[in-house]
Amino acid sequence: MQNRKPFGLLGFPKEGHKSPFCPRPIPVLMYHHINPHKGDMVTVTPEVFEGQMEFLHKSRYRTLKIDDLLDIINGKLIIKEKSVVVTFDDGWLDNYVYAYPVLKRYKINAAIFLITDRVEMASNIVRSQESKIKGQEITIPAHSESKNLIANGQSHKVSINWDMAKEMQDSGLVEFYSHTKSHAKCDRLSEKELWEELHESKKIIEEKLSKPCPYLCWPYGKYNETAMQIAKDIGYKAIFTTRHGVVEKNPNPFSIKRIVVKDNIAWFKKRMVIYTNPIISELYLKIKKK
Repeated sequence: MQNRKPFGLLGFPKEGHKSPFCPRPIPVLMYHHINPHKGDMVTVTPEVFEGQMEFLHKSRYRTLKIDDLLDIINGKLIIKEKSVVVTFDDGWLDNYVYAYPVLKRYKINAAIFLITDRVEMASNIVRSQESKIKGQEITIPAHSESKNLIANGQSHKVSINWDMAKEMQDSGLVEFYSHTKSHAKCDRLSEKELWEELHESKKIIEEKLSKPCPYLCWPYGKYNETAMQIAKDIGYKAIFTTRHGVVEKNPNPFSIKRIVVKDNIAWFKKRMVIYTNPIISELYLKIKKK
């Protein structure tokens, strides 16, 4: 008797067959800044970001929490619908000013990886402009100016604080995890320095937000075997990288690939269709790098 193939024409499991991982690949989207500085480094403009989130909402993509993603990776959860994970690196103030209202409007789940030294510094300075921030009247600096402000001890002008993080977390949509303590390149640190960067950031997030912090994102995507082992010893259960790709067959939870999002709605729509199709995604990723 001839074996029936478990997959249909487009690569989706046929009725009665279960996928060993998931019927569809899952793109993990990587954002940094959401602000009006069009063309700036790692920046998506608010209008484009809204268009991208509106597309996910109207096209009925499921936006997963990282706990869900890990359950899928570990075989504890099978999801058949189109799914994505939305992540933001660094914890920029513009995530609160521009991205958060859109996430609420379209009920999009998201995770923000925090650089905890910056959040601490921002939280230690009283914001006389708090009402203006909430009303989106504050001026958000460009990326290079933001880095200069951080270097000059003015993180409060560019980073979210713990009160903002709590407000976002209380919405039930946004979660916060570690992007280390100071955004150091973890492939260049001693074991002692690695422990401080990874352990202290995890500890303060758990203290300030009263929730576990089992997930880490490497700054600049830089790490080595020592950094990886220390992260595991500290208790991280999954780690996100800057490597290009999607979560698909037999994924390694300690080396999760992501997709850098461009400031373009048409690009986004096409990539979401491609990256959530098992056959097309695999072929496309072999040819294209972005």
